[in-house]
Parts: sequence; C-alpha cells; structure tokens
Amino acid sequence: MENVASSPKSSADLDLFTRVETQLYTAVVADSLDELGYHEQAMSEALRPLSPEACFCGWARTIAYADVFYTPPDPYAKEIEAVDSILPGEVVVISTGESRRNAPWGELLSTAARARGARGAVVDGLVRDVKKIQQLGFPVFARGIKPVDSQGRGMVVESNVPVCAGGIVVSPGDLIFADYDGVVAVPAAIVGEVVRLACEKVARENKSRAELMEGAFLRDVYRKYGVL
Repeated sequence: MENVASSPKSSADLDLFTRVETQLYTAVVADSLDELGYHEQAMSEALRPLSPEACFCGWARTIAYADVFYTPPDPYAKEIEAVDSILPGEVVVISTGESRRNAPWGELLSTAARARGARGAVVDGLVRDVKKIQQLGFPVFARGIKPVDSQGRGMVVESNVPVCAGGIVVSPGDLIFADYDGVVAVPAAIVGEVVRLACEKVARENKSRAELMEGAFLRDVYRKYGVL
C-alpha cells in the first residue's frame, strides 16, 4: 500500500505540530480557512473528544469502513494492514458512513496506532474500551460509544484515499487539528498560508483582549483590530 501523505516524522513536522497545538486553536484556524474561501473544513459538532484535554495536530491517514451483514473469511485483514501502515506524525481519520452498528476503534487499535507514532484519531463513528483508551493517553474524537466489535458489522474497504469524515472530505496528507472546540482539516496545499493567517489573527485577538480588559468599548477595539 503506497503512502501518499507527507509523513514520516521530521523536525519540520514536529515544529509545525507544536506551533499549532500550543499557539493556535481550531476556531482561529477555521476563521483563517474562511478567509481563504474554504468554508467547509470543520467536521461535524457530533465528533467529541473522549477526554476534554485532547488536542493534537498531524497529517491525515484515512481508513474507510463500510457496514456488512455477514462475517467474511478474514474480517480484519485490511484493518490490520491499514493500522500497520500508519507513519509517525499522522492522525488516523476513520470514515464509517456515520454507522451506528459498528464500533471499529478501541484500546488495541489505539495502542497500535500510538506505537506507530500516530498523534491521535478522529473516528466518524463509534468507539469502545474508552476507559482503557483514556488510561493509555491516546487522544480520540468520536461520535459515540458502544461496546460492540466490528466483526460481522463492518470492515475496512480502503485506506489512504479521500474519505468523508465528519461531513467533510478529508484527503491523505491534509493537516488535521483537533481541540475541545472540534476538528478542522486543512488542505495540504494551503497549510503554510493558513498557519500564517491564524498566527496573525491570534496576535490581534491578544491585543483586543488586553484593551477590552482595560475597559475599552468593543466597537473601538473592533475598528482598530478587526477581530471578534
């Protein structure tokens, strides 16, 4: 299986991830995407973190599941291949068609992904083994929780291809950024521009906040800095 994402891990990747995770937040990244005309890059509000402190950034590694109503001879073959192909610096993005039958992600896949160097997972579907995932410290976003296995309910049909997750199209190598406000996907071609705009907006917001704390009127601060 060919990897088309922009991993493996490099010092430049780590610098980018650290900058985004510590200096930015998904709201300001979403605003910057809007400014560039990308208005559909925030995933559904139904995707929530298993732990409120979850925050991660990395290159998308996509895995597509589909519902099934039988058990094939080797139900986990493509799933194992997909997870074993994860590279350092990637975020696993799971598409299930918003299935409620199947909880494809749990403790062991989280453990395997973490060992491969994944920075987190976004599951547009259900997960299980939540307490163990929390103990592991691997950050996961999901639509919900259900204690059922995927066998006979769902299986991997493809990986590292464009998928629909959280209501938006995610391509391998997109920059995935998740924090308590939600998940955004930044197309690989505009990552540098989005990060630059977001950092500039954060600087203006910081100045706005300081002046508002000192009693300035919102209309005057907005006229000066142009942010709300």
